[in-house]
Amino acid sequence: MKNYKNIKSLTILTVLLLCTLRVSAAPYKDAGTSASAFLKLGTGAPEAQALGNAYTALSSGTQALFWNPAGAATSTTREVQVSHMQWFQGVSDSTVAYIQPIGKTVLGVTARYLRLSDLDARDESGIPQSLVGQTMKDFVGSVSLARTFFGILDLGASARYINENNAGDQYINSSFDVGGKLRLFNNKVILGAMGQNLGDTDEVPTALRGGVAFNTKYFTLAGELVDYTDDKVRYGVGLAIHIPEELVQVATFDLRVGYYNREDTGFAEDGDLAEKIGLETTSKITLGFGFYSSEVFGYGVGLDYAMMPSGALGTAHQIAVRMQF
Repeated sequence: MKNYKNIKSLTILTVLLLCTLRVSAAPYKDAGTSASAFLKLGTGAPEAQALGNAYTALSSGTQALFWNPAGAATSTTREVQVSHMQWFQGVSDSTVAYIQPIGKTVLGVTARYLRLSDLDARDESGIPQSLVGQTMKDFVGSVSLARTFFGILDLGASARYINENNAGDQYINSSFDVGGKLRLFNNKVILGAMGQNLGDTDEVPTALRGGVAFNTKYFTLAGELVDYTDDKVRYGVGLAIHIPEELVQVATFDLRVGYYNREDTGFAEDGDLAEKIGLETTSKITLGFGFYSSEVFGYGVGLDYAMMPSGALGTAHQIAVRMQF
């Protein structure tokens, strides 16, 4: 009976992965045709950013709500997280997320607020326009449900409300995420797949993602493919080095590095953090760290940080603090 359940679970994930790994015949023909491009930023999940976006198979806890909701299925305690990402040219992106186990099901809710106060606006002829006092303000709220089946198969789904306000022009849309994870060999090998931002492809950047992760006590390797409807197929790989709590007697520490094949964006300016650490010529390398302690005044507390050098655009930073109780 157990073997039958494993085969059934593997079949479901295989179908999801095959759908995810499709390759568009003309990868650039729809470039830039989807609105709400800010949904690609990966906010709320600095662990994912630090690992080169290779997170569909690894997603867990509150950060899973922003990446692959199936990863929240194994949560056994309440968890709250706040995060902030400082993007390029003054873009500020903040989130709050909460997870509540209800029996065998996990409920998650998130809220996200993105703001840009200084807009560089031009008309159809390219002439700069004055937009003093105008801002870009985007709000996204979501509700997620996740559950584990057969002890190894995690499934999850999210419904998302999107409210864009671009210099006074308001747009309201919705989208959905549907994902799954298959955990094999006592979580040593994990397969993940999902449909992200499912909806009107003219209004949201719909994507299919598929990933795999290999876990050991001291390191984790992860890889992922993503196919957006308005972009070519991209891939990311990530490595996390784990320092177990018993070695330092304080907390579990992770050191993370990733590679994501985004386009190059020139050279970082003198004085930029990326230039100082020798990453002034790349937009593909990501770095980060995280720690988690199970006993901070009786609570579980974690912190995650990611740095994303992006050449001439600058260096983006994201940080998240979470608490389990």
